[in-house]
Amino acid sequence: MIEISGLRKDYGSVVALHDTELSVPTGEFLTLLGPSGSGKTTLLNLIAGMAAPTRGRIVINGRDVTEVPSEKRGLGMVFQNYALMPHMTVSENIAFPLEIRRVPRAEIRRRVAEVLELVRLPHVGDRKPKELSGGQQQRISIARCIVYKPDLILMDEPLGALDKKLREQMQLEIRRIHKELGITMLYVTHDQEEALNMSDRIMLMNAGRVEQIGTPDELYFEPCTQFAADFIGASTLLDATVAETGEPALLRLSASESCRVRLHSPASVGAAGKLLLRPEALRLVQNGQVAAGHNVLSGHLDNTLVTGATSKHFVTLDSGATVSIQELTDPSTTRLEPGLRVQVSWPAETGRFLER
Repeated sequence: MIEISGLRKDYGSVVALHDTELSVPTGEFLTLLGPSGSGKTTLLNLIAGMAAPTRGRIVINGRDVTEVPSEKRGLGMVFQNYALMPHMTVSENIAFPLEIRRVPRAEIRRRVAEVLELVRLPHVGDRKPKELSGGQQQRISIARCIVYKPDLILMDEPLGALDKKLREQMQLEIRRIHKELGITMLYVTHDQEEALNMSDRIMLMNAGRVEQIGTPDELYFEPCTQFAADFIGASTLLDATVAETGEPALLRLSASESCRVRLHSPASVGAAGKLLLRPEALRLVQNGQVAAGHNVLSGHLDNTLVTGATSKHFVTLDSGATVSIQELTDPSTTRLEPGLRVQVSWPAETGRFLER
């Protein structure tokens, strides 16, 4: 278990990490997500002991490690560049952390064989790193990390150097390894899809502060701030003002446009903010037939992008705002001409009002 309290890091007059509180239960896969400069890598480095905090405490499994050297914290780290030693074989690379801990040779051989099986590369022990693909090298890097059974594994953008297909394969591999071992993992990335796919929980960071922490579903479907709504997943954010506070509430979007939405937190009449709409919740309507209880806005079709199984329609509303609609590809809609008058509809429960 990790307990962080009041953790802060200053670099001169720049605050890289504001006072941060965090509790990570044993066995959790927590992703630190955010744009460049958000503080996620700073936090990881503080936990790893690679930087000293300005103030605050770091406790791992009941032990205060705030001032403990990195090598004595019982941590494992996996980096983007693999950090494998090119002159050593795969088995020698994996064995290295055991050798410096003076583990008996027979035990080293057993553990190396065990982790090679775990990462599904039992046949590459005698090869050099340069003979492996990028995905294989990253799996060996993970094997070297887990071979000495650390209490906590820290991963800093480990898949950043891989192409899209390999990244997706490695996401599945890392999750499988995590579930098999039950080790606590902290994973840093700026890739929202990676975070949504892999995490038990996500800690979204912005400008050195925690923006929101929760499960992938909570961050995607229940963002607490406009930043979270915009950063996690594709979204449309429309200016909105609360006109009525009933159930559902009425939002005024423009002089001629309004919609119904369920408020997830108290808001008074006149409150200004944004209406969050996810593209997969919207439907493109051509014939005016809108389901009962659904909101509807009018506009014209700008363009349609077909990406295979799904298509994305871009519609400019009569107010001038643009929305995107994602649907399963249907030839009857992919052939629609730009400029066509259309309507956009969605059920009240799928929209979300975010007050300023």
